[in-house]
Amino acid sequence: MNFSSFLNSRRENCKQLVAELGKSFAYVGILGSDVKSSAIRVNRNTSDIGEGGAAECGFVIKMHNGRAFFEYSIDDIAGDIPALANKIIDSVKVEESLMDSEINVSVPKDEPMVKSFARECDFDNFSDEELLSKCIEIRDEILSKSDKLLNAMVAVMPFTVSKLFISKNRELDQFYSWVNVMAVGFYRDGEKMVMAREGTYSNLLSEALAEMPSHLDKLVLKCEKLAKAKPIVPGVYDVITDPSISGLIAHEAFGHGVEMDQFVKDRALAKYFVGDYVASPICNMRDGAASTFSTASYFFDDDGVLAHDTQIIKDGILVAGISDLVSATELGTEPTGNGRRQSYKRKAYSRMTNTFFCPGNDKLEDMIASIKHGYMLFETNNGMEDPKNWQIQCTAEYGVEIIDGKLTDNYVSPVVMSGYVPDLLKSISMISDEFEVIGSGSCGKGYKEWVRVADGGPALKVKVKLA
Repeated sequence: MNFSSFLNSRRENCKQLVAELGKSFAYVGILGSDVKSSAIRVNRNTSDIGEGGAAECGFVIKMHNGRAFFEYSIDDIAGDIPALANKIIDSVKVEESLMDSEINVSVPKDEPMVKSFARECDFDNFSDEELLSKCIEIRDEILSKSDKLLNAMVAVMPFTVSKLFISKNRELDQFYSWVNVMAVGFYRDGEKMVMAREGTYSNLLSEALAEMPSHLDKLVLKCEKLAKAKPIVPGVYDVITDPSISGLIAHEAFGHGVEMDQFVKDRALAKYFVGDYVASPICNMRDGAASTFSTASYFFDDDGVLAHDTQIIKDGILVAGISDLVSATELGTEPTGNGRRQSYKRKAYSRMTNTFFCPGNDKLEDMIASIKHGYMLFETNNGMEDPKNWQIQCTAEYGVEIIDGKLTDNYVSPVVMSGYVPDLLKSISMISDEFEVIGSGSCGKGYKEWVRVADGGPALKVKVKLA
């Protein structure tokens, strides 16, 4: 697979539209998106080959008139380009009486660059029928492992992304792929029914499919353990977080809280604590599409800003937030390459990409051994954050009890971690030297505006309230 032929066919039209609109606006940038996705799913009773939820194709034009930004989305840029430019200009006219006299957002920089970016992709080596056959094979292997398995679901969800960005001085395009492979077991032991999941992911289908069979025994064992899991006794505990839960904490604690469009709206307490200690001095946290490699990694964002690697927390001190072009321009800072859209039809916001704690110097076995009584928590379920008041809630699929420095066979599920963000982060006393990014998730802004994000990081030792 290669970069979108459709976007290539509209490249010169985009340049012409930028030139036409440039007669009326101080800045014009056009983003073209062509995302192809599919989903192949099977369970015991059904199978399906369909379009995945990520598919989109169209354009969005961002303009700046010297005072403020405007946007216009459209399915295609073709035909009479001067007439289209006039239509766009007419649609974004605003009555002067509605313009606040204090609004005067500076014109963004438009530094020259012409560059193409691409990653290796092997999706053309697999037909939908071959992927369906592989899903059936994995499903049957799962079901063969226990007669207590009621059902098994297997899904392969590949997508490719082509994006074109054109402004007066920039011409960028990128092409990359990603695939998530997921297996879910539905298990009954007596009256109790549980569900467990395992997944693999890569930019290459061959890698993700080859790895999946090695996870199936773990999937069934997890079902068995969860069927025997008990509710946790609420309280404050010493806790070890696996990489998935560490990533969830990073994501909820200082992910949404440092998205700088929230600074503009005065909806994030973090705005007032840049330069202050907000975490343990052993904590370092980063975000960026260039920080590591995952489903959230890209070459440039939806504002045409190259991917960054941004340090958010340095030795416990909050040093920076993450921004899209508009929020950075309003705040007088440099954009960090975090401008992201759910689709070309939606607004760009400051959004997380790969948000994680950096690895420390501790061995996981020493971290576990340091706990007299507590839990190790596993697998992100969901999380919530209140950026204005710094409250956080993170749900783990399960926890394993630690007694006298050893993991036991006592499972608890589900487990909810909650507290005040600085209290939680300042309680971090050990950070493992191992590091893993789990590149398969997605995140909404509030309850909508979904984009792909990663979980992961090192293991953390924290003291926190569990329920």
